[in-house]
Amino acid sequence: MENSHSASYAAAGVDIEAGYRGVELMKKHVARTMIPGVVSGIGGFGGLFAPDVSGMKEPVLVSGTDGVGTKIRLAQLLDRHDTIGIDCVAMCVNDIICCGARPLFFLDYIAIGKNEPEKVASIVSGVAEGCVQSGCALIGGETAEHPGLMAPEDYDLAGFSVGIADREKMIDGSRVAEGDILIGLASTGVHSNGFSLVRKVFDLEHADLNTPLDELEGKSLGETLLAPTRIYVKSVLSLLDSGVDLHGASHITGGGFYENIPRMLPEGLSACLMEDKLPRLPIFELIQKRGEIPVRDMYNTFNMGVGMVLAVPENQEQKALDILRAAGEDANAIGVVGKGPHGVVIGTKIGSIG
Repeated sequence: MENSHSASYAAAGVDIEAGYRGVELMKKHVARTMIPGVVSGIGGFGGLFAPDVSGMKEPVLVSGTDGVGTKIRLAQLLDRHDTIGIDCVAMCVNDIICCGARPLFFLDYIAIGKNEPEKVASIVSGVAEGCVQSGCALIGGETAEHPGLMAPEDYDLAGFSVGIADREKMIDGSRVAEGDILIGLASTGVHSNGFSLVRKVFDLEHADLNTPLDELEGKSLGETLLAPTRIYVKSVLSLLDSGVDLHGASHITGGGFYENIPRMLPEGLSACLMEDKLPRLPIFELIQKRGEIPVRDMYNTFNMGVGMVLAVPENQEQKALDILRAAGEDANAIGVVGKGPHGVVIGTKIGSIG
C-alpha cells in the first residue's frame, strides 16, 4: 500500500509491506469462494454476509471454530503449505454440518514468525479450497507477524465458520432411536487429530518422510500423513435435501469413537459397531504396530478410517447409502444403535449388521 512503511517497525521484525503483498497474492484464491450473500471483499475491517433466510420459519446461526493442531509441524517439515488450510476449514464445517447447518462463510487467522507473502498465500490457497469444497465463502481473515515469539519459519492456523439452519430441521441427536443404522463415511487417513501421538510414534523430526513404504501401499509417510481432512458437507446436505430422516451425526475428531459418537446419543442408548465393517487403512495399522498402542487407545485417539458417523432409520438405510455413494462417499453400514450404557461398543457381530 502506497506510503505505508515504518522503518522502525521493520527493524523490530514486522514487515507491513509484506503483509500487503500477501493480501494481493491471496485475492485470487479468495475469489474462488465467492457465493451469493457476500457483501464485502477482502481488506475491510469486517467481513459482511447477507444470508438468504427465505423459506425458513426460524433461522438459527450455527458456528464452529478450530485449528489444525500439531499437524502443522508436518507441513513445515515437508515445506508444503497448500493443503493445511483444507484441514482448518474441515475441522469447523464438519462440526456444524452435524447440526444440519449449511456453512455460509469462513474466516481464518494465521500467526507467523516471519511474514513471507508467498508462503501465506499458499496457506490461504488451502483455506480457499476447503471453502470451495464446503460451499462457503472466505470473507476475511488476519495474518499476524510475531517476531521473537515464534521462530521465523513457524506459524499457526485457526479459523471459524458460521452456518445456518431452520430450527425445526436441526439435528440434535434427540431422535436417535434403538434400531437406527449407523453409517460410516470413510476418512482420508489421520485427518487432523492425534498428531502429537503420531509425531512421537514416528519421531517425525528425524523420520524419512519422502521414501515410499510397502506398509503404506507405496506411498511415503509424509504424503500419507499430510492428506487433508475430508469435508463431508455437500454429501450430508445431499442426504438432507433428499428427505432422508437423518437422526444424528458425529464428526470423528480428537477422542476418536469413544468421545465423539456418544455426543449424538440420548441416554440409555449405545452405539454398537462391527469391527470388521470398519475400513482398514494401512496408516493406522502402522501407527499401532510402531507405537505398540493398545487397540482401545487407537479407537480413543484416531478416526480409524471413519471421519463421520450418521444415524438413520433402518428402513432408510439403503436410500441413504445410495445418496451418499452418489455424492462420492465411501459409505457403509458399520453398526446399530441399541439399548445399553451410554457409549460405544465395538464387537465382531451385532444384530442384523452381521
